Amino acid sequence: MNDNELLQLLKSDAQRGLAQTVMQYSAYVHKIAYSKLCDVCTREDIEEAVSDIFLIFYNIGQKNGFDMKSVRAMLMVVAKRHCINVFHRQCKQEEMLDYDDLENTIAEDNSENSDLIDAIKQLGEPDEQIFIRKYYLGEKNKDIAKDLGLNISTLNMKLSRGLKKLKKILEEGV
Repeated sequence: MNDNELLQLLKSDAQRGLAQTVMQYSAYVHKIAYSKLCDVCTREDIEEAVSDIFLIFYNIGQKNGFDMKSVRAMLMVVAKRHCINVFHRQCKQEEMLDYDDLENTIAEDNSENSDLIDAIKQLGEPDEQIFIRKYYLGEKNKDIAKDLGLNISTLNMKLSRGLKKLKKILEEGV
């Protein structure tokens, strides 16, 4: 069903039109939501955001009698705006971790990790921060590079060289 037919269905029978819209565009909306929220939300949160997007779309459509040019375009706008709101809410909820606290927590959880933490500390800054953020916090390279003001290729080189240094430090310690 094309957008014009879908708009006609939404105008004549909003319930059936919404069901058809969900069936036709759920993968599209999910892709948008996942690409915007995968770093800050769980899979369940993303599914909830997708449901919210269709509800918002429906409410907007009801208010203006589904007088729009394109269902797809409207869904894209609603999805992006809603994802921005969800992203900001999630970021406000997340607490910033202190790296020293993180190191202590990791060391307490597993005494074998304390050797690794000590080895990472020997790398010095900014490599120490890069490794903790990458391998313990699971942050993406592009986010780490942006926060530290590094080029992504520079960060990747630091990771590569740092891994070699870590291996050497750990082998010498054994």
